[in-house]
Amino acid sequence: MSDNMSRAMTKFRLALIQLMVSPLKASNLSRVGLFVKEAASKGAKVVALPECYNSPYGTKYFSENAERIPGESTQVLSEVAKDYSVYLIGGSIPEEENSKLYNTSTVFAPDGSMLLKYRKTHLFDIDVPGKIHFQESETLSPGNSLCTFDTPCCKVGIGICYDMRFAELAQIYTKKGCQLLVYPGAFNMTTGPAHWELLQRARAVDNQVYVAAVSPARNEKSSYVAWGHSTVVNPWGEVVAKAGSEETIVYADIDLKYLSDIRQQIPVLKQKRHDLYCVQAMKD
Repeated sequence: MSDNMSRAMTKFRLALIQLMVSPLKASNLSRVGLFVKEAASKGAKVVALPECYNSPYGTKYFSENAERIPGESTQVLSEVAKDYSVYLIGGSIPEEENSKLYNTSTVFAPDGSMLLKYRKTHLFDIDVPGKIHFQESETLSPGNSLCTFDTPCCKVGIGICYDMRFAELAQIYTKKGCQLLVYPGAFNMTTGPAHWELLQRARAVDNQVYVAAVSPARNEKSSYVAWGHSTVVNPWGEVVAKAGSEETIVYADIDLKYLSDIRQQIPVLKQKRHDLYCVQAMKD
């Protein structure tokens, strides 16, 4: 293999589609195809959609728009991934199975095959007095497994929105060999400005990985107003790409050689393993 080919395989383009989600599922699905086509034309090899890309986000909408998997929305993702030869991270949709509802992400390979189905593990149950009260657990059930997938360049770990607050999930993915973590999410106008970027940078620095979080575009008329600001953070904790609140596509070139350099310069992952051994030795 030539040096040029070797270097080329350490980089790939990631695209985050910050979609303006409407109440019309058919319209959302149609527009997903148009945006993925545009992202692929700009060289994106991995493309991610936001949380609840096929319907508005909210407890009353989950049951109204829930589908089985495979179903209408995932069929569209399969076709689009194959048409444009991309790895497509399907944000999330409300999934129905055995009379239960889940907030579920699927990932499709460039040949259209489904690589994984991840159900949101940590449900969004918060109460900030005077600002926001939201209980996903009123309608949704939590998932109980973590999911990764492989690309020719690296392994990718998937979480959904509130999962980003739990450092252990990112640590597990890193130990499994992930170099990119992708979180489709829909932080709101209270938690977004406070924690959206902060959490991404924390997870990136903690684990020396790339972290990407992809939000719906902000719709001020919606019952749940998303913060937007889809973002990509590098292993040094720097924001390398960021949207505003509008509908757009965010691009970032993921550089795995840079990631490797950071891990060599500051070998915290090796130190963490050593610390775990010390703790275990003290218990013994």
